[in-house]
Amino acid sequence: MPESYQGRRRKAKGGDFRMDPEWRTLDFATITDVESELMTERPTLQDVYEARRRIAPYVVRTPLHRYLSLDELLEAEVYVKHENHQRLGAFKVRGGVNLLSQMSDEDKSRGVISASTGNHGQSIAYAGSLFGAKAIIAVPEGANPGKVDAIRGLGAQVLFHGHAYEDSRKHAERLGKKEGYRYIDAANEPMLIAGVATYSLEIVEELPDVDVIIVPVGGGSGACGACIVSKAVNPSIQVIGVQAEKAPAAYRSWKEGRIVEAPMETSAEGLATRMGYELAQDILGQLLDDFVLVSEDGMDQAVVLHLEKTHNLMEHAGAASLAAAVKIKERLRGKKVVLVASGGNISLTHLRDVLDQTPT
Repeated sequence: MPESYQGRRRKAKGGDFRMDPEWRTLDFATITDVESELMTERPTLQDVYEARRRIAPYVVRTPLHRYLSLDELLEAEVYVKHENHQRLGAFKVRGGVNLLSQMSDEDKSRGVISASTGNHGQSIAYAGSLFGAKAIIAVPEGANPGKVDAIRGLGAQVLFHGHAYEDSRKHAERLGKKEGYRYIDAANEPMLIAGVATYSLEIVEELPDVDVIIVPVGGGSGACGACIVSKAVNPSIQVIGVQAEKAPAAYRSWKEGRIVEAPMETSAEGLATRMGYELAQDILGQLLDDFVLVSEDGMDQAVVLHLEKTHNLMEHAGAASLAAAVKIKERLRGKKVVLVASGGNISLTHLRDVLDQTPT
């Protein structure tokens, strides 16, 4: 495990700021006092237990299934945590419900605003409808139309802005300040992380002797939750994050111990972030055991493998854990492995593209 994130922050404060045509790295000395304070608000296992109680009426306990066909493929004992079976088709709903269930009446009356490539936006829209908060979701131009329709169907207003998630996020943050909405970040929200961590609590309860949990990483809330739960319950459980090679900002931030902005060219909407996030990187830097990058082809193949081996439809982010497991197969041999299937909301366009490339 790398040196602690806070330790690497201190080393970075000597002014080691660099910028080149491909990577932009922000020295931690530039982080605001508010962001620094936020990084101390790490959720605890107790927060996760409390979150489970709050969200229980609104979410489902998703299945953890073992697949003998994946056992044979990976030469390990392989389970899939099916967050693609969750309400709204993705794990994010757990976080949105937990966060808005604790929001003050004042904040709810102001309305909430957030940005999303789809699944997080559905989560906030759904939670807003449950707890009486007007929700506005900024999405990139060209966002998954099925997810956009779902956000609208849940009662939220959708604003299209920019070509990438980061453009939408900055727009939502500006509007929140201008109009007085309560801005909800997709990663820097302790109670959002506590909510999504409840699926990891279900994993360790059902499979207490699990050796490895592989988790897709976009902003990092799901991986943070897995780390918080696993390391509190059994520190020997390895948590491995997986991100797209074509959107490696969280990976680079974790490796370098600083917030990195990097190119974002992946088709995996749930992994399509352009920078690391402070609270998530604080947690991952101290608790994540390893981080793997996977190719676009690897995720395409994993979508097909899920159809063939588990008979489940996954979006690319949801299939990324299987793509990572195939890539590091030698390290997993003989172990009990859980692959987090974070979501199944693949667009018809992406599904057709994957199937068209698959040999018959």
